[in-house]
Amino acid sequence: MRTLTSDYMLAADSKVVTASIPKPANSAPQDAWKQIIDPVEPFLEAVSNRLNRQVSSFEPDLLPYAEYALTGNGKHLRPALVTLTASAIGNPTDAHVTIAVIIEMVHLATLVHDDIMEQAAIRRGRLTLAANWGNEIAVLFGDCLFAQALKLAASFPTPEICRAVAVATNTVCSGEILQTQHRRDFAFTRDDYFKVIEMKTAELFALSCDLSACLGATSSENRAALRKFGLAFGTAYQVFDDCVDLFGSEAAAGKSLGTDLAKGKLTLPVLLLIERANGEERKELEDLVQDWQTGSINALNGLLSKYDTLSASLEILHEYLDKARRALGLLARSTGRNGLLGLTDYLARQSGALGGRG
Repeated sequence: MRTLTSDYMLAADSKVVTASIPKPANSAPQDAWKQIIDPVEPFLEAVSNRLNRQVSSFEPDLLPYAEYALTGNGKHLRPALVTLTASAIGNPTDAHVTIAVIIEMVHLATLVHDDIMEQAAIRRGRLTLAANWGNEIAVLFGDCLFAQALKLAASFPTPEICRAVAVATNTVCSGEILQTQHRRDFAFTRDDYFKVIEMKTAELFALSCDLSACLGATSSENRAALRKFGLAFGTAYQVFDDCVDLFGSEAAAGKSLGTDLAKGKLTLPVLLLIERANGEERKELEDLVQDWQTGSINALNGLLSKYDTLSASLEILHEYLDKARRALGLLARSTGRNGLLGLTDYLARQSGALGGRG
């Protein structure tokens, strides 16, 4: 059984800049996650096995990098979305396993590149590929992962799969570029923020649901609804992770906190603070972000608490979860549909725990 290393089970894949990994506080969230994932575990194991077999597709001299990148202990949330979507409209097939492998490889490629940009030394409890072999190897091997994913997508008899994967990959990378362009940019708005996270995070969630529905030969209405679900759920997922970075505990998150602001990324709680703070406080915030120090998170916490930006952020998160649930309204009741709804309820409970209400 696949296990996770954090109480914040749906937080985005952990990355830290030091080699110290706090231990999880307790196993209760792991048990809850297990209840959701158990029904689709055979599918996820098939995805893991096929990812492992992809290692041999690379040049022999690249095998150490491929094995390291493709055999990590990830959550496989996107493959879970593939199989739950398939179950919502029919039954998962071997083609769905291939789709899940393709999307997971794209995701892994983005993580390899993200670790380079963030100068992260640790991900998922071990050294990053860049920390092991250097940035030059890492960036090139990230490119190889993208290319291998597209090669697999091209193996389908219809070009629609490859085209969709290529478009989504372009969208994800473009979103990362936009976020990088607007670091420490206090003209960055809430609308800008949601545009970025829909592109860089939610797009692969939407692709997971969309291509799974495509293979299921369902109606265009159902396919569109499932894509909407993925986009809304993926957006809520990123909002939660951004809140964890500011309001979580390092022991529960399994990563250093405040890393987004250390890199100048203005996430939703900070944008809400910018909207609500007076001129003097806004100037204090700008100074903190422009010259971020190890203890800056303590100074920021007072302002975040004063304007209750966590509650406001979680309210917006719940709006996206409601949007995701409404998207499933057209679908008939099924195990897969219930599983997708279960994911939204689980993330809602996790956000409640973050806000001290769980």
